[in-house]
Amino acid sequence: MRMSRIFTQTLKETPSEAKIPSHQLMLRAGMIRRLATGMYSHLPLAQRSLQKIEQIIRQEMDAIDGQEINMPLVHPAELWAESGRLEPLVGKELVGFKDRFGRNLVLAMTHEEAVTDLVRNQVNSYRQLPLMLYQIKLKFRDEPRPRAGLIRVREFMMKDAYSFHADQTDLDQYYERIYQAYLNIFNRTGIEVVVVESDTGMIGGSAAHEFMLITESGEDNLIISQNGEYTANAEVAIQRKPRMDNGDPLQIEEIETPEQKTIEEVSQFLGIQKKQTLKAVFYVTDDSLIFAAIRGDFEVNETKLANALKTPIRIATKEEVAQHHLVAGYASPINLKNVTVIIDDSVASTTNLVAGANKPGYHLKNVNYPRDFKADIVTDIALAQDGDTCYFTGGQLTAKKGIEVGNIFKLGTRYSEVMSAYYLDQHGKTKPIVMGCYGIGVGRLLASVIEANHDKDGIIFPVSICPYQIHLMPIGKDNQVIETAETLYKNLQNNGYEVLYDDRNESDGFKFKEADLIGLPVRIAISNRTLQENAVEVKLRREKDRQLVGLNQLDLKPYFDRIT
Repeated sequence: MRMSRIFTQTLKETPSEAKIPSHQLMLRAGMIRRLATGMYSHLPLAQRSLQKIEQIIRQEMDAIDGQEINMPLVHPAELWAESGRLEPLVGKELVGFKDRFGRNLVLAMTHEEAVTDLVRNQVNSYRQLPLMLYQIKLKFRDEPRPRAGLIRVREFMMKDAYSFHADQTDLDQYYERIYQAYLNIFNRTGIEVVVVESDTGMIGGSAAHEFMLITESGEDNLIISQNGEYTANAEVAIQRKPRMDNGDPLQIEEIETPEQKTIEEVSQFLGIQKKQTLKAVFYVTDDSLIFAAIRGDFEVNETKLANALKTPIRIATKEEVAQHHLVAGYASPINLKNVTVIIDDSVASTTNLVAGANKPGYHLKNVNYPRDFKADIVTDIALAQDGDTCYFTGGQLTAKKGIEVGNIFKLGTRYSEVMSAYYLDQHGKTKPIVMGCYGIGVGRLLASVIEANHDKDGIIFPVSICPYQIHLMPIGKDNQVIETAETLYKNLQNNGYEVLYDDRNESDGFKFKEADLIGLPVRIAISNRTLQENAVEVKLRREKDRQLVGLNQLDLKPYFDRIT
């Protein structure tokens, strides 16, 4: 492709909207352009890389017996109602609308319902199982907080795969195959990932893993043990909680704590440690106020809390707390009515805690569970944090930032049972199909690769997904230089190389800077100086050194072998 013809334009300045390197570089290199919030046009350079990523994904999915299909973007709303996901999501992330006939439709942000409907009408015997179907499909999610270019968008290209099995054992075995296929995909596209346990979220299921690129610009919080044996998203990570021995339960005692509302203020005022206090945090579900009680040295993990309650939650307002006659800053779990109380297991195992007296300016000493108050649920709702102790290894936990580039779920019978996707086993007995689902955001993966492969000058493309392999540039306006470059351009293409040929009448410095910004793996420069030695200058984007290579001995294979 000649740069005089390519539909792109680089930028000298970084747009103010771009905060992380991949977003900045993709805008500056002319790969993407913003159409609206969370929606981007992919220009030719990005589109070529995206197509290569898709091809790698197809190869790895086909290698584990996947069959590619294509399902509609628009779904009947009743299909989502059948699975139970319509009401919680429509009008939020899920966009609903009516067609001209008054039928309720939604824009798919995922395809569990559609693929379950497809399979329940096609599969009726154990002989048709196992089965894996996948697609690479445009989707739309009304994302409330789009950010970072292609990292979090509203419209996106997604590879989603769905497997169908006769039983859990078969799903477990296939899960290992998809797990390895994902590692292959990310390795081939040029990034190293960490696999972490994760929350199943709105998709549901019994188990899930996320494939994470560790980077400071990530939006996910990861917890990793000292030896790397335990890795989890902070949403589900568990830690070993130090026990606090406060002796046998003592008689409850009211004490004055004027203007002392926070855990820090109360513990300092009383001369005690935060782990000797009980922290109260209030949430609201659709029909209830939630009193979440946790020891003062921990923070509430809202994902764990929502999972324990089996319903979405949000932070309660001051007015909602006051409606239940609770005093913010001095709230107590004692003598509560019409409030759901959920306590962290750290509270249940610690004696003589200091808690609110539900009276302005007062706290209670020696509060003990279950002697002094009751709980509807006792479970782990604590957020694992940097420096905590690993529950499994005893080593120290480290918090890292990461970008989720892929996820896999064991759905089990979550969808097949409610949507009547059954099969007959070898004994003629009707059973629900056991399912798994597996996703990769194609645009997010491209952005993540750039996030992991760049320097101060620009992108450093891995060979596997580069838009072009070679950046060819004549330096100067000498006729012999131009003629040699034209000949080499044709020869390289004839030998199967993808070449971006900078045939523009631009300054040498501009061309070199732009080449570094776009970041193709190999740069070949031709000038009067190189032609005096009947040679060209070859430079790898990943390396500083340049080499003069004779035109008659120009063999690029060793260079690509070095960086592949």
